[in-house]
Amino acid sequence: MRARLALLVSGITCEIREVKLSAKPAAMLAASPKGTVPVLVLPDGEVIAESIDVMRWALGQNDLELWLMRDDDALIAVNDRAFKHHLDHYKYPERHGSDASDHRASGLALLQVLEDRLTTATNLCGDERGITDMALLPFVRQFAAVDRLWFDMQPLPHLQNWLARHLASPLFDAAMVRLPPWQPDDPPTVFPASSQALS
Repeated sequence: MRARLALLVSGITCEIREVKLSAKPAAMLAASPKGTVPVLVLPDGEVIAESIDVMRWALGQNDLELWLMRDDDALIAVNDRAFKHHLDHYKYPERHGSDASDHRASGLALLQVLEDRLTTATNLCGDERGITDMALLPFVRQFAAVDRLWFDMQPLPHLQNWLARHLASPLFDAAMVRLPPWQPDDPPTVFPASSQALS
């Protein structure tokens, strides 16, 4: 999702292939044997297989909103490691043999850091959205969705408003386009399908 957000805001058009991770196509595994998404294959054959790297590559091509000026690498690293760990163990306790409530509490403590930041600015690195906001957004969204009633009752008013505002944005709506799983004989699907306002 965050890779799509950066591609959209950068105005980069690409061929997109939706895959089911339970039935990974051979072409995907040939491009990136680790078998995770997203995988971005550039025209010269270079492969970028981490979503944050796709974001930074896209913005390096065309950073129309100056997202890279609002790049808190340390905060993104905490999100991608510690917060994602707690999110996964909270969301899928059966898969991990974990205590969901413990991981929910640890995730909530990390969300408090975001809440504190948002008491003084509209977004995580100032008043304009940037790469830090969009890099964290899909993870906060997932955490909130595990038990939305519980999340909405937490004393996180600024974070809750931040989440609602970004989820209601045309940019997020455009990134959420649903596609059928790709098959080898399918014609190319262009993303984004058309030019549109993403403010």
